[in-house]
Amino acid sequence: MGSNSSRIGDLPKNEYLKKLSGTESISENDPFWNQLLSFSFPAPTSSELKLLEEATISVCRSLVENNPRTGNLGALIKVFLSRTKELKLSAECQNHIFIWQTHNALFIICCLLKVFICQMSEEELQLHFTYEEKSPGNYSSDSEDLLEELLCCLMQLITDIPLLDITYEISVEAISTMVVFLSCQLFHKEVLRQSISHKYLMRGPCLPYTSKLVKTLLYNFIRQEKPPPPGAHVFPQQSDGGGLLYGLASGVATGLWTVFTLGGVGSKAAASPELSSPLANQSLLLLLVLANLTDASDAPNPYRQAIMSFKNTQDSSPFPSSIPHAFQINFNSLYTALCEQQTSDQATLLLYTLLHQNSNIRTYMLARTDMENLVLPILEILYHVEERNSHHVYMALIILLILTEDDGFNRSIHEVILKNITWYSERVLTEISLGSLLILVVIRTIQYNMTRTRDKYLHTNCLAALANMSAQFRSLHQYAAQRIISLFSLLSKKHNKVLEQATQSLRGSLSSNDVPLPDYAQDLNVIEEVIRMMLEIINSCLTNSLHHNPNLVYALLYKRDLFEQFRTHPSFQDIMQNIDLVISFFSSRLLQAGAELSVERVLEIIKQGVVALPKDRLKPLADRQVDRVLACQAFVYAASGFSQFHGLSVRNFQN
Repeated sequence: MGSNSSRIGDLPKNEYLKKLSGTESISENDPFWNQLLSFSFPAPTSSELKLLEEATISVCRSLVENNPRTGNLGALIKVFLSRTKELKLSAECQNHIFIWQTHNALFIICCLLKVFICQMSEEELQLHFTYEEKSPGNYSSDSEDLLEELLCCLMQLITDIPLLDITYEISVEAISTMVVFLSCQLFHKEVLRQSISHKYLMRGPCLPYTSKLVKTLLYNFIRQEKPPPPGAHVFPQQSDGGGLLYGLASGVATGLWTVFTLGGVGSKAAASPELSSPLANQSLLLLLVLANLTDASDAPNPYRQAIMSFKNTQDSSPFPSSIPHAFQINFNSLYTALCEQQTSDQATLLLYTLLHQNSNIRTYMLARTDMENLVLPILEILYHVEERNSHHVYMALIILLILTEDDGFNRSIHEVILKNITWYSERVLTEISLGSLLILVVIRTIQYNMTRTRDKYLHTNCLAALANMSAQFRSLHQYAAQRIISLFSLLSKKHNKVLEQATQSLRGSLSSNDVPLPDYAQDLNVIEEVIRMMLEIINSCLTNSLHHNPNLVYALLYKRDLFEQFRTHPSFQDIMQNIDLVISFFSSRLLQAGAELSVERVLEIIKQGVVALPKDRLKPLADRQVDRVLACQAFVYAASGFSQFHGLSVRNFQN
């Protein structure tokens, strides 16, 4: 590198890199550093990042071998640390060259850190960062811990340096370097609880920055600041936004993201949308990685504590003394950003994390009068299930589970009227309530799962969301009512098919004892469990809000023959009583009205009959609302990709 522009192909021969990785110790006061850091590197495309690693592998290996004797990595870090002390003043004075060289120092440190983390244990890594040159006969063991000092410096840089055009890139690189540092988990099969990340980030001089760091990362996500335009600073620009180190760290972050979400077998890789704000994206990734660090053996994760406890800026109540790392943030701005960014699965994970762990933000969101701004993006994720990876779909579904635990939410979504939902292509929906649209999308997800992924746990959670809502169904759209009954019809056909296969299998077993037979009893149990949940959903709606849903009664009467076989079935007799009563009651009134009735006349008779039907004749079932524990368990299993949920009873949903 050096004062001239460098190309990837030239890096193995670069004299400055050779000297850095060579056998000669370089003092931190040597003019060499100004020469090394005065480079302009043309940022490669993402496809060229592998070439960068291959081109620098010889340099990195030499440094790994020689650094224990030369301490040049430590000298480079000291150069960076000394420069950061003047960084804030340089930003105020618009000292482009100073900031540019400091940025380049951090760039090299991060590239080297990535190689070191990949190739050595944490103990060896720490030795490279605790080097101290000793004179002959000096056996002092008091060495500087440069890694801890570097991390504290990065946290100060992220939180204290003002975000200007000339500091944008170095802010992104500081966040990216922390992401790379936290990638140690990628190279360990077991969960780390005593790693260097726990040692430095959860205690010591880094701990006081916890709340300030989390708040800064959240505000970076909220503001979605775009990179400065070309010419606004001296750094070379990449056509798609972000620098070289951003691309390098994004690859590391993607690996960490996989560790924390672990999509199911065969799940699609998340599409990488064009990033308008590298700073916001990297801030979000770092925030999620920090929040998902395991608790230390002697202390809880302070970053998770901060995320669990922050409050709205309009909340003037004091924080309890028992809550550490508390801070305030503008909830309205955060809500708006969350609504706008749900196309990425990391933003959906942030939404889940906040709804699940922070009661202040959950209460605020449920009180909003514009919940459609949040719910519609979540429904779009589920609607385009075939284009999403499995963990994104699961997180969207679990967010709906958390929201539908609230009766106020379940009532209000039927009062929000939407017009012209363009992304819903099965049918033109010129006007529909948010509640009816939610039902349509969840049912579509179930039907997609029945024919494609065949994940029993996804079925259970979809039906759980409908069950949570069922008692508050109001003015269901006729198409939503039809789809509820159509889903039951599809399940009924599956049940009959498996029952027939079980009968044939039983006959075959009488003629041959040598051939192993499928366990159709298990398949029947799974399908009957799903059918029972569907019957409970219908029953709950009829029992609690019959007078609000004439369209559901109409659809029920139109397909009443579907329910005949379940009336005497021992598994469904209790749940069928109310449904059978409604069908019998309204069927008799339609017979009395005569034949050749129009749709409008049938609906009129149903509305009149609702008034005449004594409410005490419908017996309520026990409340089966899914609580927050299920939502939490659903996320854990979805994120972990347990095989029993991805491979359980595949036959029961086969065509």
